[in-house]
This record gives sequence, C-alpha cells and structure tokens, in this order.
Amino acid sequence: MAVKGRSGIRKALPFLLPSLAGGLLFSLLPIIISLFLSLTDWTGMTPISLNPVSFLPFIAGNFVGLENFSVILTTSEFWTVLSHNLYFIVLYLPLMLVFSMTCALIINSERHGSRVYRVLYYIPVLTSWVAGALIWKWLLSPVYGPVNNFLAIFGIEGPMWLQSEVWAMPSIVLASVWKDMGFYGMILLGGLKAINTEYYEAAEIDGAGRCQIFFRITLPLLSSVIFYVVMLSLINAFQLFPQVMVMTTNAGPNGATEVMVERIYKYAFRFGKMGYAAAFSWLLFIVIMIFTLFQKLGERRFVSYDN
Repeated sequence: MAVKGRSGIRKALPFLLPSLAGGLLFSLLPIIISLFLSLTDWTGMTPISLNPVSFLPFIAGNFVGLENFSVILTTSEFWTVLSHNLYFIVLYLPLMLVFSMTCALIINSERHGSRVYRVLYYIPVLTSWVAGALIWKWLLSPVYGPVNNFLAIFGIEGPMWLQSEVWAMPSIVLASVWKDMGFYGMILLGGLKAINTEYYEAAEIDGAGRCQIFFRITLPLLSSVIFYVVMLSLINAFQLFPQVMVMTTNAGPNGATEVMVERIYKYAFRFGKMGYAAAFSWLLFIVIMIFTLFQKLGERRFVSYDN
C-alpha cells in the first residue's frame, strides 16, 4: 500500500538523497557560481575557492557588475551568432520533424523489415558526435566526397559545402537531422502507439484515404507529442556545438557558422574570459527561456490532449 503525505516523504527521503546531492553538487551549484562569475572579469588563470571566506573576497576583487552583459548586448557579435542559431533552427526543425515522422510511420506500419529499420534509424543516435561529424565532413568534401562525386555522374557540379559561406550551415543541418531523427522518431512512435486504433477503423469504414487519415486523425491526436518534440529539439538546437567544432575550421568560413555555445567555449577556454563567457551563457539561457515561454503560450491553441 502506498504511503502518502509527509510520512511518505520522510520514508522516501533517504532513497532520494543521493540523487538530490548529485543534482545540488553538479547542477545547481555550478549554475549559482556561473551567475556570480558573470559579474566578474575573471580570466580563469587565478585559482578560485568555493570556501565562502575566500570566495566572496574573490568576487569583490574581480567585480565588474553588469559590464559583461552590456558589452555583449551592444556589440554586433551577439546578434550575429544569435541570427546564425535562428537560421539553423529554421532549417533544422521542419526537416527534423518530417524525417522523424517518416521514421515513426515506417516503423509503426509493422511491415516486413520494420524491426530492421528501427535499428538502422537509431544507429546515428548511438554514434558519438565526433565520429558522426567526421563522417559527414568526409561525405561533403568537395575533392573526394561521395556526395559531389555522385552529383558529378549527372553533370552537376557540387558546391564547396563546408568551405562555402552559403552551404556551411545547411551542411551542419543535414548532419544534425541525420543524427537526431532516430531519437525523435522513437518519441513520435510512442505517440503513434498510444492512438486508439478504433479511430482508424472507423475512418476506413467511412472511406477516408491515407492522407485524410493522417491529417485529420493522426496529426491532431499526435499534437501533444509533436509539441514536446518541438520544444525539446528547439532547446537542443540552441546548444549547437560539436558538429560546428568538428566539421568546420574556426566556425568558418568567415564566421558563417559561429553560434552561441561555440562563442562561449572560445571566450572561456581560448581567450581566457571566463566572466564574459559566463555572461554569454546566461544570455543564452534567457533566449531559450523566452522561446520556451512563447511555445507554452501556443500550447493551448495548437495542442490537444484528447485521445
């Protein structure tokens, strides 16, 4: 019999303490420290202690207030890299939803070989980003890449891809969709499995076609899962980083693939501006929160939880 109320909390607390301690030590504490560091000009070269006796004087000695935030917001770099992130999202989200939905529908069909497809689609998810990005860097090579060689068979001269300001970000989008579609496809598959099959049977009796069934039954009943996938993928898209670092040279060409997390990494570990990087990361947090709130506002209008 389940124990409820304060008594249940007291009995469950010993089992929750390891997880709570880990969350406090590795999540909440670094967040609080980064907020303090964002108000300083710390370079990362001087030692820092978490002892309150020495930590507070350290903050006071390096305190610059909101100067880091002011500098970031008044320079064109922040708005440029934010526009690059948004450009990535505009290309990434529709493609990711289409391919993820396609994967989910194929696997859900329970046709011959659907289990094999399930494994094949999920392999990229299990592949590390470093390995996956190196594979795509080879595929899109303008000299010996299979993609351009295939296009040459039809007399098409392939672009420079990662060496082109125009094609560099779309190339990263292709790699990202390949990597993520299996993961989001499995989430959508879970939503498809939860739909009552009686709706489909009734629609077939009424003579509805496949397209009508998909747009009138599947999509409306899958709206809550699609909303969750969009929210999750949007947050993930703002944290674009490993594919940029591996597939491009210095977020090039000419800074065409400079994004928020890439700037945070470089300011912190290459330029020695830890305080500035911490301020950049908090601005990224605010941007993600704003977009998440806008999504939540649209939830009641576009999402149905009826099944």
